[in-house]
Amino acid sequence: MLALLPPVLREIQLPLRLRLWNGYELELGPIPSVTLVVKDPGLITQFEQPTLDALGEAFVEGRLEMEGSISEVIRLCDALSRALIPDENAAPPERRAHDKDTDAAAISYHYDLSNDFYALWLDRDMVYSCAYFETGQEDLEQAQQAKLRHLCRKLRLKPGDYLLDVGCGWGGLARFAAREFGARVFGITLSREQLALARERVKAEGLDDRIELELLDYRDLPQDGRFDKVVSVGMFEHVGHANLALYCERLYGAVRPGGLVMNHGITAKHTDGRQVGRGAGEFIDRYVFPHGELPHLATMTARISEAGLEVVDVEGLRLHYARTLNFWSANLESRLEEASRLVPEQALRIWRLYLAGCAYGFEQGWINLHQILAVKPYGDGSHDLPWSRRDLYA
Repeated sequence: MLALLPPVLREIQLPLRLRLWNGYELELGPIPSVTLVVKDPGLITQFEQPTLDALGEAFVEGRLEMEGSISEVIRLCDALSRALIPDENAAPPERRAHDKDTDAAAISYHYDLSNDFYALWLDRDMVYSCAYFETGQEDLEQAQQAKLRHLCRKLRLKPGDYLLDVGCGWGGLARFAAREFGARVFGITLSREQLALARERVKAEGLDDRIELELLDYRDLPQDGRFDKVVSVGMFEHVGHANLALYCERLYGAVRPGGLVMNHGITAKHTDGRQVGRGAGEFIDRYVFPHGELPHLATMTARISEAGLEVVDVEGLRLHYARTLNFWSANLESRLEEASRLVPEQALRIWRLYLAGCAYGFEQGWINLHQILAVKPYGDGSHDLPWSRRDLYA
């Protein structure tokens, strides 16, 4: 049976055990903390070059089982992949056209999975984006509230401001901005499931008179400068490189002169947007975020600037997102039985790998997260921003 396994596996020293379909076991190092259970004999040849994409696909399809903590599984699978696959620069990704139907279908695939499923592992406001850890000691609830406050302070929101929330999700930021800062909010999403629950929560909090949420594509935003401020969280990753310029132009047209625009989103490590992680990016593209494309910070700021907005502040929150994802992953792992009753088995396998894998990816610097604040200058080039950031931390 040993002869079936690629000889190179016997040269590796990792706390990892392989168990074959017939019960035969091979320990790759002392005191294994993770066991990979190979249920399909056809997988054996893939262990010669085990990409994270191939291992993840096998797990999703039930041809491979994983025993051990999911975070340790991710770490050791990456170590196995690094040991057997030489580092090579991936080719720049193919740019794909994004139309309204394609984007709507992609958003529905990810976000319309099950509101109850997401509620299992998100915070009480169901904020599905990077939290903000002011000291590093906060729990998830505290850090998500801090993030919402941080965004509103950066936007210098004040009572009566008309805020556009592009990609409003379950409405956590919209409600926070209306309740805590006295703003009027117009939020848009392409997810029907998110919209339904977001409207329920707005009504339950008695904020109907200050918040309006609609199913609307960003390409159809009004272009009359009616909004005082614009916030977009976790949105530009879905736009696609080919449409980034149009997206930024739509935000420019929606905000008044002197108004502020905040983009908060995941950014690529490489300036050309090529993927990293020995197949991890391909797995996410196939199973998690179809048609998602990550721009580099330089690309995003260029498109914002070319649209006529002036970038005035940039903050990197890579490790904040790693910690957020670790919270989410731990929450899901602690409620797997409940989750299995809410979504299909394959979906649960995908999300287990996705949350733990993304936490690892942010820790390793494969991807980043940036908040980019911009202003639409007045005709004479001026704006109303304070001279320093002092007010953000008062």
